[in-house]
Amino acid sequence: MLDLNDIKDINVAQNFKTFKPQNFRTLEPYNLITSMNIVFLDSYTLNPGDLSWDVFQSFGTFVTYDRTLPSEVIERAKDAEVIITNKVRLGESEFALLPKLKLVLVAATGYDVIDTVAARNHGICVCNCAGYSSRAVAQMVFAHLLEVCSSVGHYARLNAEEKMWAKSRDFCCWHNPLTELCGKRLAIVGYGNIGREVERLAKAFYMEVYAVSSKPQTELPEGVTKISLEDAVASCDVLSLCCPLTKDNERMINAALLNKANPNLIIVNTARGKLIDELAMAEALRENRIKAFCADVLSTEPPTLDNPLLSAPRAFITPHIAWATREARGRIIDILVGNLKAFIAGAPTNVVN
Repeated sequence: MLDLNDIKDINVAQNFKTFKPQNFRTLEPYNLITSMNIVFLDSYTLNPGDLSWDVFQSFGTFVTYDRTLPSEVIERAKDAEVIITNKVRLGESEFALLPKLKLVLVAATGYDVIDTVAARNHGICVCNCAGYSSRAVAQMVFAHLLEVCSSVGHYARLNAEEKMWAKSRDFCCWHNPLTELCGKRLAIVGYGNIGREVERLAKAFYMEVYAVSSKPQTELPEGVTKISLEDAVASCDVLSLCCPLTKDNERMINAALLNKANPNLIIVNTARGKLIDELAMAEALRENRIKAFCADVLSTEPPTLDNPLLSAPRAFITPHIAWATREARGRIIDILVGNLKAFIAGAPTNVVN
């Protein structure tokens, strides 16, 4: 049983957006919430069993599904007042058939899986989770960079599978050039929370940091120089994509841009797969027009078997795991609960519609 007095005492992070509920459906009664119906449509990637769902039980009925097909959404959520989703799409056709639904909680920062206009038209509030994984994603940027520059995984596999070092005639053996990050030029595309964390790590490696950003130079921190995307591709050693996907930047890394690239350029994409023209990127790798491409995201996830980047040389692809540290996943649960409590209290936070 959850008393509203408990809800009013919650601390909402200062950078969360607060929205006054003018036309959203509301939960009743407001003085005591005991039987709310909450459905999590695709809970497995957030919590495969190493975290606890107990906190949600205090709100009433809480049902989780590992995965949900589009054809299963209505049946599973027909009585839900609250839906939690990570990647299950919800739009007009779903909202029209879910009259009890009042709140959609997106268990991620990106909310492109939700038709936010349709949700608002049906009086449904949509809230996302912001800022939970900035350091984890920045860590993945450098995990990729260090693999390209130091080849730790490459040599570990060769030693385990082929006993390469044991067969060597010398005290050391290497066949890939090893590269220092110190002094290299790194350009960050999108200078938000993740971009700032990437900057901090880059400076710890004594890299020169540039930003492709709408912010003027005067609003960038000391030691960060504003640069255009074209100049960054032509002159920098590393391009780190940390920006959201919009209709204006889809496939912004395309053949025309890659034709201008510095041949030593390493591109790291931990943002959204559709920022990349994947066929053009694979061709650039095969033609040695860039040094390497690292990605934790692809245009479709899971990717199709014929995705050109899965077989491209010097393409380092991880399966969208940058966000998924245990610590970051725990923070998502905390933010989901905070968003739910704030909505019940009549002052929803992290509202995206």
